[in-house]
Amino acid sequence: MDEITRRAFVQRSATAAAVAGLGAAAGTAEEYTLKPVRVGLVGVGNRGTALLNTLLSLPGVSVPAVCDIDAAAATRAQDLVEKAGAKRPEAYTAGERDWERLCLRDDLDAVVTATPWEWHTPVMLAAMRAGKYGATEVPAALTMEECWDLVKTSEETGKPCMMLENVNYFENVLAVMRMVREGVLGEMLHFEAGYQHECRSYYFTEEGGLTWRGRHLAEKNGNLYPTHPIGPIAWWGNVNRGDRFVTLSSVSTKSRGLKSYAAEKYGAEHPLAKRDYAMGDVNTTLLRTEKGMTVTLYFDMCTPRPYDLIFRVQGTNGLLMVGNDKAYIDKISPEDHAWEPFAPYVKKYAHPLWKDLEAEAVKNGGHGGGDYIVVQQFVQAVRKGVQTPQDVYDAATWSAIVPLTMDSVAKGGTQVEFPDFTKGKWETNPPIPVMGA
Repeated sequence: MDEITRRAFVQRSATAAAVAGLGAAAGTAEEYTLKPVRVGLVGVGNRGTALLNTLLSLPGVSVPAVCDIDAAAATRAQDLVEKAGAKRPEAYTAGERDWERLCLRDDLDAVVTATPWEWHTPVMLAAMRAGKYGATEVPAALTMEECWDLVKTSEETGKPCMMLENVNYFENVLAVMRMVREGVLGEMLHFEAGYQHECRSYYFTEEGGLTWRGRHLAEKNGNLYPTHPIGPIAWWGNVNRGDRFVTLSSVSTKSRGLKSYAAEKYGAEHPLAKRDYAMGDVNTTLLRTEKGMTVTLYFDMCTPRPYDLIFRVQGTNGLLMVGNDKAYIDKISPEDHAWEPFAPYVKKYAHPLWKDLEAEAVKNGGHGGGDYIVVQQFVQAVRKGVQTPQDVYDAATWSAIVPLTMDSVAKGGTQVEFPDFTKGKWETNPPIPVMGA
């Protein structure tokens, strides 16, 4: 199993909590389980409602306050909380910054946001400055300034900020984590992944306008949604925990998908069918780490295609093609230079976290259970007063790919430097351990 023992992880968490001023309270596991966690939820549309249902499924979690610019959405959220047998939460609906009042409440331990992207950082900054844990949907930030603001504010306040990257907790992703930690693939060399998922219907309204997502793709050109593929890769490759990204270069194809979709939806003479869109249909990014690993990332949400995260995981002893259910491990696979199915490895190397939480995760969380586990892990950190498993350096590093790719694309694919948000801590930070709930 992993060289980092459970005891070492607990010690590291306690040390990190003390350094950050979190003051992890002493107590038994039973006390931690019973300690209530009070969460305010900002943004209760489709995604926020899903997170609300997951929060309500966790024992000891209450939601005293919700916020949304859509009063009907806020009322629906209040009804869901009441239906779950809890006190009706207060709703904040007085304008697009009413979450500022929510963050100032003294009966909240944490604030979770599922707003449009541009509000993720502002809400998290307000939450941390008000003394709360923060959790945000992906990406956590859109600009380099926002990435640094998150890091600096978390360090100054001692309050964690966790980006809720659910793909890190998929069953197959966790199994790969265990395989990597146990050295099945040898020393890691290269990763390939991408967010490849046609989402054009999300970008246009029925009334003939652009949604908030559509506006981002109409104006920006780069990898705008990198965290689903890069989150698992960063954990497998110990990025920020023994290694770090040092350079990035990115290029995009021409833009055709959004314009053609608008023409099909509204007609060729519609303004949205005639205008140009900044986002190229396929973006390709190459990253290199300090220790000599490479990563190829793809971003494709504008062409007609099936969903595919790829996940090629390659080491000195073999490789996995997770999305294609293929594996080849030198001296382990039954035939030389021939693929075997990957699926049996998922069961053989089942991660203890998945085994502990599978039943509740599949029952109460979307995305195959990943939603439940990521929220449960956040709540447990709040309950224990310790650092979150995905920390603010992860949030900044994974989100920074958005502005860095935009910069590189604008410069014709020029290589750009990747900042070290940890300021050298990556050299001594231990890897994420393999342990249960």
